[in-house]
Amino acid sequence: MMSVTCITQSMCIVMLMISVLGLICVRPIDANQETGTILPAESRPCVDCHAFEFMQRALQDLKKTAFNLDSRTDTLLLRVEKRALCDCFPTSALN
Repeated sequence: MMSVTCITQSMCIVMLMISVLGLICVRPIDANQETGTILPAESRPCVDCHAFEFMQRALQDLKKTAFNLDSRTDTLLLRVEKRALCDCFPTSALN
């Protein structure tokens, strides 16, 4: 039992030492170091252009939705008017 405890403690110490050595060997990342590839400003798409295109698409979607709602409203109003007219006249008067 004593040997198992001793082996476990020595393994923990070895793992701790390996972890410390790993942390020491790793060099810190430079804050000024840029990651990835560098694209010249001329070839990068402008953020404002993307925002403008997005807003244009959103506006077109809103216009389509408004048109659909408007046409549905017209259809419903026509149905209501037709129903009101049909309710006013007896069916015998229509023939």
